[in-house]
Amino acid sequence: MENTFDHLGQKIFEKVDTIIFHDALDASLVVAADIANLIHARNQIGQNTVLGLATGSTPVRVYRELVRLHKEDGLSFKRVITFNLDEYYPMQPEELQSYVRFMNEYLFDHIDIPPENVHIPDGTLKRENVQDYCAEFERKIEEAGGLDVQLLGIGRTGHVGFNEPGSLKKTRTRLVTLDELTRADAAAAFFGEEQVPRRAITMGVGTILKSKKIYLMAWGEAKADIIKRTVEGEITDQIPATFLQEHENTLFVLDEAAASELTRRKTPWLVGPVKWDDKSIRKAVTWLSLQMGKPVLKLTDKDYNHNGMSDIVTDHGPAYNVNIRVFNQLQHTITGWPGGKPNADDSNRPERALPYPKKVLIFSPHPDDDVISMGGTMMRLAEHNHEVHVAYQTSGNLSVYDDEALRYADFVSQYSSHPDEKKLYSSLLNSVNRKEPGGIDSELMLSIKTNIRQVEAKAACRYSGIPDSNIHFLNMPFYETGRAKKDDLTDKDYKLIEELIQKVQPHQIYAAGDLSDPHGTHRICWDAIRKTLHKFQNESWAKECNVWLYRGVWQDWDVSDIDMAVPLSPGERLKKRRAIFKHASQKDQPKYPGSMSREFWMIADERTIQTAKTYDKLGLAEYDSIEGFTKWKISNS
Repeated sequence: MENTFDHLGQKIFEKVDTIIFHDALDASLVVAADIANLIHARNQIGQNTVLGLATGSTPVRVYRELVRLHKEDGLSFKRVITFNLDEYYPMQPEELQSYVRFMNEYLFDHIDIPPENVHIPDGTLKRENVQDYCAEFERKIEEAGGLDVQLLGIGRTGHVGFNEPGSLKKTRTRLVTLDELTRADAAAAFFGEEQVPRRAITMGVGTILKSKKIYLMAWGEAKADIIKRTVEGEITDQIPATFLQEHENTLFVLDEAAASELTRRKTPWLVGPVKWDDKSIRKAVTWLSLQMGKPVLKLTDKDYNHNGMSDIVTDHGPAYNVNIRVFNQLQHTITGWPGGKPNADDSNRPERALPYPKKVLIFSPHPDDDVISMGGTMMRLAEHNHEVHVAYQTSGNLSVYDDEALRYADFVSQYSSHPDEKKLYSSLLNSVNRKEPGGIDSELMLSIKTNIRQVEAKAACRYSGIPDSNIHFLNMPFYETGRAKKDDLTDKDYKLIEELIQKVQPHQIYAAGDLSDPHGTHRICWDAIRKTLHKFQNESWAKECNVWLYRGVWQDWDVSDIDMAVPLSPGERLKKRRAIFKHASQKDQPKYPGSMSREFWMIADERTIQTAKTYDKLGLAEYDSIEGFTKWKISNS
């Protein structure tokens, strides 16, 4: 689970106890087990257990495990008293975004907790009654004996609960105004940022700090930066989570992705001894090159020695030899032939020459992730006459705004002679007018939005040189809920992936490794692919299949992690941009509704240009832009 130097790293850089798990599931099971053990022990002696609970995607697996323990192992919640961290204001309890509804769906409806033991801030109060209510909420916590355990997530602003930047250490339960970034991150759940409440009722930092035990959980690389600043930085009210450094019994529970920016993960040689291998040496040397502002081939023994990397030159040096070794590794990642170059020596190329042409299967979580993240490579594969298939895993219908769907419906109504189609616009307009803010679209509206995304995806594929016959719309059922909250993967989802892979039997698979997608779809889509590939790992075609992971707007690969770098010319980058523009419903507004201030094509341009600049800084050839991929082995699943 952790490297041998982890505990030393905590003492040097980390100011709060931190434990890192391979993934969120493993971490959640441990937290749930700790809570269950406390409840069981208290039940045995007839004492209550008082829990502070959080909402959002972070604690969901903890709640599922507690439900399982109740149903299968008889864990009783009759002596459990709960207090939730927060609630939007105003908010009706039955609304889709209500934390009352969330807690009922994920926990309370499935266990034997008495209703009177459940306390969730009331979003229905009149404004003049909120202050007294908050004081009473605090009194009830104290009357219950204080919080035994408090579960926390962390927002990208460093907020815990809804204690936004500027919240002071002694704050108590109160009404707060939400930060713009917090509202932007919530926009998808409310179908647009304008629908997100501007205020919320939250426990204060002081309320949280009075808890006997605190677990702060964080999953995914989207949280990596704020976790580093919280765990290793100074205490500041601009990052309220840093106040947890002063709590004597707080544990940060992280998955590998959320921990990726911590010093013991990012630059472990600054912490303690490292077992150097090709991967770790390449990571360290590229970091040193960028840190020193020198090309790799100009690094000296002194540079290594002064940056905690003397072991490298001692065991593998001198610096000149190490530099050449890493430079060659980086150089060998660069190729203009992502499908392999036929009739060429492939011993130092990232992709093998044969077979040629190859069958290529590109998985795209949403109907535009393919061209945004690897549009140049996609076009290059088609140009080199490989048989390229694209599979769109979800409909992406939630990211089409109502007015865009109405525009299409209006066009159809004006030019169609079919009676039903002539009424399409008026029918759709009526459904929009009847919908409550943040409500679920009608079936007709969802269908229109799905069709819009599919037509756009087909246009982008055709522009990229991929025929309609090789375009596959899977519309995986887990996504088709009509709201931001998705269902769990089921056999139906896996079967769609399995049947397509079995049909194509590709020589190459490209999939989204962009797991920082804040809405979780990319992570779920990759899980479905990964687990399906595991089933095929012993088949002959699978043993010859290379899997390449791409990243796009949410994050980028570190250059040391790139196994294949595909350079693009200025003209190719422009052509890629035009392919992205085929997704017209996603243009001219930040998408996926909420958390980005620029359009996807801008960020895609910026990422590929920056990757090329990084290669240039390392001393490699200077290119206009580069799309990067990392290789994943099916046996890893």
